Amino acid sequence: MKRFFLTSLLIIILAFPAFSYQELPGKGITVRPARATWDTGYFQEALIRRALETLGYNVKKPKELQNALFYKSVALGDVDYWANGWFPNHWGQTPKNFKKKAGIYGTVVKAGGLQGYLVSKSAVDKFNIKSLDDFKRPEVKKAFDANGDGKADLVACPPGWGCALVIDHHMKVYDLANDINLIKASYAASMAEAMARHQKGEPIFFYTWAPNWTIFKLKPGEDVMWINVPKIIPRSSQKGAEDRMTVSGVKGAVTDPLKAGFVVSDINIVANHKFMEKNPPIKAFFSVFSLPLEDINEQNTKMYEGEKSEQDIQRHVDQWIEKNKEKWNSWLEEARKAAK
Repeated sequence: MKRFFLTSLLIIILAFPAFSYQELPGKGITVRPARATWDTGYFQEALIRRALETLGYNVKKPKELQNALFYKSVALGDVDYWANGWFPNHWGQTPKNFKKKAGIYGTVVKAGGLQGYLVSKSAVDKFNIKSLDDFKRPEVKKAFDANGDGKADLVACPPGWGCALVIDHHMKVYDLANDINLIKASYAASMAEAMARHQKGEPIFFYTWAPNWTIFKLKPGEDVMWINVPKIIPRSSQKGAEDRMTVSGVKGAVTDPLKAGFVVSDINIVANHKFMEKNPPIKAFFSVFSLPLEDINEQNTKMYEGEKSEQDIQRHVDQWIEKNKEKWNSWLEEARKAAK
């Protein structure tokens, strides 16, 4: 009996390290993430951080970096990854040697970096609005003229934003300067005013991007519709990416495909090559991790409404995992398999 007990104990002791290794393949390994400066990208970073911690990794607090600085830092190996790559938009912000040192290792949302113009669905139906060109029609301008200047009011981008340059380009090349009034004040304040008009049943016209709280509050296909630019005429900075300015399968678009007029990017996970080679479980996790755009929009809306502390974001992560346990556990299993 004693010999049997000792033999059984030895088997358990020998088996336990292997079990621990499989469950916690990241034990003893430190990971240095980064995240973008815009808070609409915080959620996916927090979910990935939670997953890596669950796998045993010691994950440092993420460094918040501007785009160009991140791509330089990840190429140098000063940080390991982030989940805020927007490609092809971000290629122009990467250093010359970037592809030799780092690359894309996962897609959070295919075509998630959508940008464009939206119009109240009721107005789209009433006036048969398909593109920006329809705002040259007198009856359309009148319907969207909130300040009485004879032009349709468009919630645009504040000066200094990249989208402001594209919108100004559209006003010029489509000859819309006399038809559309660009509201360039604080975007949040301008959208709050537009939301108030919408709640009164008045038509609204605005630019937005995804992920964003705007298209959670105003659902494309139900409250608003994405509309086209008349034809694709790229700015100099958009040349070479014309094929990404038209996109198919956009929910709530007036046509399929939609001529967005902006470069539509995928939201990607970007990581250092050497770091990934040393960490197959992380590579496996990145390859299967993805999020519905609607889930990011919903979380972004919670942040917009005031739930934006780190504790709030961690609670949002808890809630998402609880709702998606099967998917979450399958991702972790894929990562653990890669460690065997």
